[in-house]
Amino acid sequence: MPQKKPPEKKTTAKGPVTAGRTRKDLERLFSAKGLTDFRWLDARDIVVAEWVRMKCLFGCPDYGKNAACPPNTPPVETCARFFREYKRAVVFRFAKTVDKPEDRHPWSRKLNLQLLEVEAEVFKAGFVKAFLLPMDSCNYCLDCAGVRAACKQLKLSRPSPDAMAMDVYATVRKIGYPIRVLAGYDEEMNRYAFLLVD
Repeated sequence: MPQKKPPEKKTTAKGPVTAGRTRKDLERLFSAKGLTDFRWLDARDIVVAEWVRMKCLFGCPDYGKNAACPPNTPPVETCARFFREYKRAVVFRFAKTVDKPEDRHPWSRKLNLQLLEVEAEVFKAGFVKAFLLPMDSCNYCLDCAGVRAACKQLKLSRPSPDAMAMDVYATVRKIGYPIRVLAGYDEEMNRYAFLLVD
């Protein structure tokens, strides 16, 4: 008895159609992972500014000490070109109040690991350019090597949006998200992660 041929994969000009390729499919994936506060962003609306890098150079205690922060990230003009390679991104919003500044790190570490899982799922769904910019500086290791070549978590480590010279304030305001400088840590903060999709 002749065996049935397996159904052929549908293809488009861009290659095989895989599960999770539509915006709605991705939104279902985000919701299934507990990420319900997000908005889509046209990647052309990402604002890159030299002043952001200057804030890293002068004033940030992580400068030169974090393998995923300046000077271990590309120059500002390269960051701008990198963002131009994308059409759309997803912005995830996380609101939190903490008693002390350092209390945000365990919270953000857990969320950033969850977001990395989402990045991997989006990649497996056929979005090969999927790239996460987490909501906080990389803090997976208690004692960071300080340079990319010596990083102990190369698979997990990603630069934060500001490490890539993104003006997060101007960018999230374009899609109506709240953001402001806080007077103290007793106020609710709004933190943002960006998943560059395609």
